Parts: sequence; C-alpha cells; structure tokens
Amino acid sequence: MIRFIENLIRSAINDTVDKAITRAIRDQYTENLFEMMPTTQKVGLTNLMEIAMRANQGTPISRPLGSPIHMSPWEKILFNPCHLFRFPTPENVGIHTPVTIGHRAKKPLTISIPIMIAAMSFGGALSKSAKIALARAATAVGTATNSGEAGLLEEERDAAQLFIGQYNRGGWMNEPDKYRRLDAIEIQLGQGAQGSAPQRTTAKNIGVDYREVFGLKKGEDAWIHSRLPGVQSKEDFIRLVRRLRDETGVPVGLKIAATHHLEKELAIAVEAEVDFVTLDGAEGGTHGGSPTLQDDVGLPTLFAISRAMEFFAKKGVIRDINLIATGGLVTPGQMLKAIALGADAVYIGTAALMAMVSEQMVKAVPFEPPTSLIVYTGKMTDRLDIDQAVMNLVRYLNACVHEMEQVAMTLGKTALTDITKSDLCTLDPFLAKATGIPLGTVSPEHQDRFFEEVTPWFQPEQHSVPEKENIHPH
Repeated sequence: MIRFIENLIRSAINDTVDKAITRAIRDQYTENLFEMMPTTQKVGLTNLMEIAMRANQGTPISRPLGSPIHMSPWEKILFNPCHLFRFPTPENVGIHTPVTIGHRAKKPLTISIPIMIAAMSFGGALSKSAKIALARAATAVGTATNSGEAGLLEEERDAAQLFIGQYNRGGWMNEPDKYRRLDAIEIQLGQGAQGSAPQRTTAKNIGVDYREVFGLKKGEDAWIHSRLPGVQSKEDFIRLVRRLRDETGVPVGLKIAATHHLEKELAIAVEAEVDFVTLDGAEGGTHGGSPTLQDDVGLPTLFAISRAMEFFAKKGVIRDINLIATGGLVTPGQMLKAIALGADAVYIGTAALMAMVSEQMVKAVPFEPPTSLIVYTGKMTDRLDIDQAVMNLVRYLNACVHEMEQVAMTLGKTALTDITKSDLCTLDPFLAKATGIPLGTVSPEHQDRFFEEVTPWFQPEQHSVPEKENIHPH
C-alpha cells in the first residue's frame, strides 16, 4: 500500500513538473511566469520586495537592522602571524584587554573589554526586557551599554554598572537630573543608518511606560529632530561640551554618522576638546529606517576609522581623544581589525541582539521574525527569557574576546591595544593606498616600487572639471 501511494505521488509530481516545464518553454516570454526569474536577477529580491512595499504603502518604508550591503572590505585585510622575527606570546601569558575612555576627564570610564553595547533606545527600538538583558550582560563582562536616543530608563540604569547615555536630538536625556547619573555622555548628532535625518514614532506605537520614560503626553508623537535643540552653531556645540564636562566630570563625547565631510566635523570636535568620538559607519544598524538612508548615505566604517586616525595624528590628539567605531561589525575579526586601524573600542548592536536571542528564536519562527521577541512593538516580547538572553550574550562576548586574544598571541602581542596597522596586510592595492595598510602581495621593501610601477594603471586620468557651484551660464 505504501509503495502504491509513493508511486502515485511520484507520478503526480512528475506530470506536474513536466507540464510546468513544457508550458514555460512554449508560452510567450511576456506571458511566462519565468519572466520573474530574470526580473528578480536584474532588480534584486530585496529591491523587488521593497518596490512592492512602497507601492502598497505610499510612504517611506522602515527596514530594520540597517543596510544589507557590505561596504567595508574587511575580508581583504589579514593579520600577520609571527614565528621567529618576533616570537608568539606564550600561552601562560595573559592578554590585556581593558580600555580607558576619557583620559582627560575627572572620572574616566574604564571597560574590561574593548567591546561595548551600541546605542539602541528603549521604546524607539527595544523592549524594556531587552534593554535590561543588554545592561545585565554588559555588567557581567565589565563593559558599558548605551541608552540610545531615549530618556532614562530606571531599570536599565540599575542593571548597568557602566552606563553611557545619549544627550539626544529628542531632548529626553538632556536634563541635569538625568545626565548627571551617567558614566559617560555621548552627544548624538547622527547615526550611520540614518545620517542626521529626523525620525518620528507615532503616538499609536507609544505605550504608557514609553510615555513615562520620555516625558510625553498621551497622544503625543516622539520626534527626533534633525538638529540638536540649542545647538545652532559650532560655538553652541563647544559651549555644550564644556558645560557638560564641568557639570559632571565624566567623559563627554560626540557621535556622528561617518561622512566624506569627516575631517571638517572632527576639527570642531577637536576644538571642543571632546573626550571621545563615536563614528557610526554606513553599515550601522537601526530599529527601522528608509532603505535610501541606509544604502545610499554615509561613509563605510573601515575608511571612516582610517581617515579619523590620520586626522587625529595630524592634529596631535591621538592620546587625548578616544575613537569608538561602530557600524556593521559582526565578527571578532572585524572588531579587532577596527582596533588595529586605530579604534580604542567598538560598539556592537545587531550582533548583540542576534546573540541575545540565539536559540530563543524558535519561539518566534517560522511565523514571526526573531526580532519580535525584543523590539518594543514586537508581538512576542513577553516570551523573552531575560536570564537566558543575558547568558547567551555573555557567552558571545567572552567568545569574541577569546578569539581576539588568540590573534594577539599569534601576533606576539600582550595587549589588544598593542595591535596596530603594522600587524595587518591587505590583498587590495587600492585599499593599501587608501589606508596605508601594507600590501601583502609584495614584500615590504618592494611596496614603493610596486606602486611606482603601476602608477599609470593605478591612478585614473585626472580631468580638470570645475566645481558645480563654479559653473555659470554664458
């Protein structure tokens, strides 16, 4: 009987497939379902779905977790192990991992590992349970977590031993009774996934606990403005930095989206004597933002780090201003390469959330996405096991640090902060030229000769084209 049913099913499938193939071959292409195949290849599956979403909604769509485009070519950079010219670090020697942020502040912030939890706000992004879990995990490994653009969530503050709060464009953390309770203040002027564009959370998505933390009235929308309230000039910004430092004594820093205007932005930060700068590359995540802002705005994280460090070196402030890198860093190797390029520490967001959910995603899939367990508007936030989420993230962070330590040992280093650009090589001549990372395809003594020999090919022909604003009609 079973054999009969199997043969029947096989025959039915065979007939169906035969008819489908025959019809696909005989139908005119314009009437052929197969036309979806080249169309999807041309447009891309993600773009095809987002076209349909825009057509259905008529408004900018909100894509979660940032751009899927990999803009920073981290895979083209490798670490250089050593054997004899410098010996590897013995296995009985510990690797130093702590980092101090804000050396000039009265109360510097010292973290045990160079990985921190990125800015992800309560309400605007995550649920209260998720924020508590992130704070507890950060505390367990001796690192800091970030409030995101939100008010002061008491449960998060209580769970976080080291808490960085954002003085933000919504104004929700900008009162003395709130920012004086922080271990560091990050003035948020933008983020990698959205630049400095304004953001709005409508009142229908704002619950009672959200309103209380943000100080909103019933029915009031939550707005993140394009400009920070009270800062309409660089002088305003400089005064704000100095006032916050004088009032609190904690490190005061700046967070911006990485941009081709980077050096001009950093010049003002240097003048303001900020304690740290957080650069959020174009690959940065977000709770939700338009695909155009995510895919087509900003500067990739890798190049932002390299340019910032070159600028800080030129200004002689490398020891005075810490650089924190964030935006699309999802593996320990990428994080450590960012540190080697000059970052003192990194923030992780998407990776932390995925680690936190881990095997708990089975509670949501296949009918809901895993993020429904952790985002504020998620349908399954009550099913997140906080203790399990904390344990998952702690294990993930420990694993990341251990892998970084393994690399440090094969480089012959005893501290993660000792790893520099000289410990890297790249297989891409364009990347070598842009960042100063040695080119791995030729020996060190032949680097200059290589670039001299390939200069006619390597450098595109320069044309004298006037700037747009210099073109005048005759």
